[in-house]
Amino acid sequence: MLRIKTVAVMAALAMAGSVCASLPAAAQPAQTADALTDPALKGPEVIAFIGVKPGDQVADVFAGRFVRALSQAVGPNGKVHAIEPAELIKAFPGGAEAVKAVAAQPAYSNVVVTTPAINTPGLPSGLAAVFIRQNYHDLYDKFMGPADVPAFNRAVFAALKPGGVYVVLDHADAPGSGLAGVESEHRIDKARVISDITAAGFVIDGESRIFANPADDHSKVVFDPSIRGKSDQFLLRFKKPG
Repeated sequence: MLRIKTVAVMAALAMAGSVCASLPAAAQPAQTADALTDPALKGPEVIAFIGVKPGDQVADVFAGRFVRALSQAVGPNGKVHAIEPAELIKAFPGGAEAVKAVAAQPAYSNVVVTTPAINTPGLPSGLAAVFIRQNYHDLYDKFMGPADVPAFNRAVFAALKPGGVYVVLDHADAPGSGLAGVESEHRIDKARVISDITAAGFVIDGESRIFANPADDHSKVVFDPSIRGKSDQFLLRFKKPG
């Protein structure tokens, strides 16, 4: 029974952490891996880039494939706030069930799942890190409202402790494209993300190219079979001064 339950939870977690949370579950491929088990997600490298330490409180917004890895990184004295926006769940019912299944396991009791509206995210104060994987562009999608992105970024700034970090991994669009591809190609211009987040008071603190792919010309939707799983992606870290 334990093996059956574990397999079911892993399959559900993979569904929740799909390449783009804006795809309905029925459109997502059957996968059973997350950042602990799929080398392509580069879990150890991403966790190291974020700088998560035992005892930290962190938030994973549009939580999915990194929930278990973050949970292990912060340890029993830390906490992972797994946030599944209400707008996502309204558009795709059941979107939070996989993460809730993980949080229900004793090994991941430091995971707390919430489903707030994106414009009132209810982030707790004193966070060491906030992470958004491949979904920052979705803040601009119609199904999200769209969100009040400046207000959301200010809420992240307020929730982080001085020196805390805001880390964004997303699919890159062509330089200068701004928001042109957020709905059609599920991409966003890196410069737009930097402009958005620094406007909230953050300073850029680092960039990793571990997901970069110079062969991606940014013209295809990220679900195109020729580029899926190989899209050019940027990984940015912003710091709250102090």
